[in-house]
Amino acid sequence: MRYTEEIIEEVRSRNDIVDVVGSYVHLTKRGAYYFGLCPFHHEKSPSFSVSPSRQSFHCFGCGEGGSVFTFLMKYDSLTFGEAVKTLAERAGVQLPDEQDTPETRRNRDHRDQLLAVNKEAAVYYFRQLRSENGERGAAYFRERALTEDTMHRFGLGFAPSGGGLCKHLREKGWSDALLIEAGLAVHDEQRGLRDKFWNRVMFPIQDARGRVIGFGGRVMGDGKPKYLNSPETPVFDKSRNLFGLNLAKNARKGYFILCEGYMDVIALHQAGFSMAVASLGTAFTDGQARLIARYVELVILSYDSDEAGTKAALRGIGILREAGLKGKVLDLRPYKDPDEFIRAEGAEALERRISEAENPLLFEIRVQADRTDMSDPDARTEFYRSVARRLADIREAVERDSYLAVIASRYSVSEQDLRGLVTQAAAENGIVRPVQRPRSGLHRTMGTQENREDRSARSQRAIATWLTEEPALFPVIREWISPEDFSDGMYRSLAQALWHGMTGDPPWNSSSVAVLLDGYQEEDAHRQASAFFNESLPEVEGTGARRQALKDLLREILADAYERRAEAASGRMDQAEAFRLSIEGKKRLEQLNQTALSIS
Repeated sequence: MRYTEEIIEEVRSRNDIVDVVGSYVHLTKRGAYYFGLCPFHHEKSPSFSVSPSRQSFHCFGCGEGGSVFTFLMKYDSLTFGEAVKTLAERAGVQLPDEQDTPETRRNRDHRDQLLAVNKEAAVYYFRQLRSENGERGAAYFRERALTEDTMHRFGLGFAPSGGGLCKHLREKGWSDALLIEAGLAVHDEQRGLRDKFWNRVMFPIQDARGRVIGFGGRVMGDGKPKYLNSPETPVFDKSRNLFGLNLAKNARKGYFILCEGYMDVIALHQAGFSMAVASLGTAFTDGQARLIARYVELVILSYDSDEAGTKAALRGIGILREAGLKGKVLDLRPYKDPDEFIRAEGAEALERRISEAENPLLFEIRVQADRTDMSDPDARTEFYRSVARRLADIREAVERDSYLAVIASRYSVSEQDLRGLVTQAAAENGIVRPVQRPRSGLHRTMGTQENREDRSARSQRAIATWLTEEPALFPVIREWISPEDFSDGMYRSLAQALWHGMTGDPPWNSSSVAVLLDGYQEEDAHRQASAFFNESLPEVEGTGARRQALKDLLREILADAYERRAEAASGRMDQAEAFRLSIEGKKRLEQLNQTALSIS
């Protein structure tokens, strides 16, 4: 639901951003800011800053930034509404619920009951593993070389033969109907209610928030099925959850390793690869891909190296592509899976394999080559034609040529011959490539223009940052520049919002920047807005030095603004107006040079 501005502001005011971020990131105070290692990208030197005066954060390394709501949205992949609810609970703020009908309350209470009984079942299985009843399961995990810390982190357990869970949960007060719906028990006419899982090691399945939503169980011995999973319930949707996501989402490595099974994920985590996840006993789904897209842009597929694993990887590449994700394929040969590879070669060897993970197109071509009798001239020629058709679909010439060179070298065909096949395939499909013309002299001299624009943009950001830290400077700054002096587009609209905030009602306060940032929901716009208010300021001491630093920034903005206007007039062939603006700009800058700015 949508909350009123008053409610949002109350939640914001009750959650100091330093306290909230500090519960996730170790922060150290440096001057007026707090700094720490960015949780959104891997770094060794702290570039992540939190401003208590503006109640906002910004990373100078990756560009992430925003309010206390934005931080939780990014860190835990929450919607804005979910972030508001989380922070409201943290601060004890009662939120209105327009949809809090009797039916809504019943559904919410029922989901809470399912989560509670799953949690109790997980505790039961966990304790059974560490009892005499669980020795068989403990021996299995020891054989798989799992440490006690790893077993504890994943909450691994054991469901002994003969049951006992149903009796335990009944004693806790839960109904038979709830146990059946949760997938923890089954009922038959001969034996009545009995445990669904028995003689199995147990893998609790948790959602992104760490709540137990279901289970996977591996049978001990040769029983069937080998793996048994919880059925879908109101809290468990296999197609929209991933095993290990509750841990992998905090890895902050920029990518996930997608595996086939629970043990693959656990083995990878134990070896230090905490970004591993797995689908839940089903094929990888569109919903799971969309879930991953909330956290990372790159997925490395780590499927078994057998024929079934190859087919799964080929299918996964397509699903990732449809979800807008980048994919690579981990080559584990001659080993079957990550667990086997790690036990044989170790973590460092796997790290190298990950760094060499195969491009999806090259993987698909390699699979096709493996399935082709390359000793047969006809089959070999058809293989080259098939590759050429794939390359012809690549629009970018540089990318196409890069692939062409690698493939020609790898599959013993000359670049010239393969290029000829690509041209032929493009013609057959009616694909026309634009002719690449040399750049004009104007384009070759754009460096000076870009440098000027860069300097002006930095000055605009610095003025905005300085103004939000010292609103008392607004009368001085407003005397010399206005939002119209800022660059077109984003910066101008941000300056207009800033000017309005400085002159509006209610007056500017410590959370005004955070409120403004929350108005930009699109990710690129949000990053630009955050950067606009987080430029590094000149380190100066004393009134004279501060006055000169401010004057330098104003001069850069004014000079660029007048130059842009004169260039626009010249482009309209209005030379008189261009000349007038040039003269007016020089006079205005001369006035600024001769003025002693009134700042302390």
